[in-house]
Amino acid sequence: MTPPDLPALSIHLDGGLARIAFNRPDRANALDADLWQAMRSAFQWADQTDAVRVVVLAGEGANFCAGIDLSLLASIPEQIRHADPARAQEKLRHIIRDLQDCVSTIARCRKPVIAAIQGACIGGGVDIVTACDMRYASADARLAVREIDMAMAADVGTLQRLPRLVPEGIARDLALTGREIGADEAARIGLVNRVFDSTDALATGVEKIARSIAAKSPLAVRGTKAVMNYNLDHSIEDGLAFVANWNASALLSRDMQVAAQAMQTRQLPQFDD
Repeated sequence: MTPPDLPALSIHLDGGLARIAFNRPDRANALDADLWQAMRSAFQWADQTDAVRVVVLAGEGANFCAGIDLSLLASIPEQIRHADPARAQEKLRHIIRDLQDCVSTIARCRKPVIAAIQGACIGGGVDIVTACDMRYASADARLAVREIDMAMAADVGTLQRLPRLVPEGIARDLALTGREIGADEAARIGLVNRVFDSTDALATGVEKIARSIAAKSPLAVRGTKAVMNYNLDHSIEDGLAFVANWNASALLSRDMQVAAQAMQTRQLPQFDD
């Protein structure tokens, strides 16, 4: 399937690897209304397209994402205007829930999503990378949960997902102070997996990781992500039952035969999408 034409994003598919990049470099990839909706459409496409095995999420230009575009915030009062305060509040809740869903589409994508972070990753950018499966950064990356400085609680996923990635006390520190952290500290606390020396090294390194995943059984990769996602809010026993049910069907796949034969012949396995 041809990648969708979404001007707010640049999308390329090559050998099972889809690169989805925010494409507003002149605005540090700040999230305006079009970019929020484009992000949802892109990840729905990635989820539904068999040829996509792994997604790399990046930003064009010097920055990953500077957070929500102030023009979008400025437009909200007009969008929710109503004589009845309760109805205005209902409209605002709908807007918030819609933005949450745009980010959650990343987490719901059945394919692994790898964030490649360079430059600024602020506010909404942190919401987005915490919804990804893995996060890698260049040495110049800087991250901040900046919503507290805008007199609001972060409401698009950071407060829910960040404490699952870093210790609770550190998550509260970042969310309550709004302080900026560099790539090295982000790696030290477990927010990013690894730091690369430069943006070029980041792009090369992340592509190598993504292609190593894309070379594996797509069914096994999707199953592994599904099981690990299920484990996030279920007991160990529930998780064991879930993976038993999953593998009761998945272990009958042709992929296992291909993998076994490849091991015997010491050749690289070739899996169907």
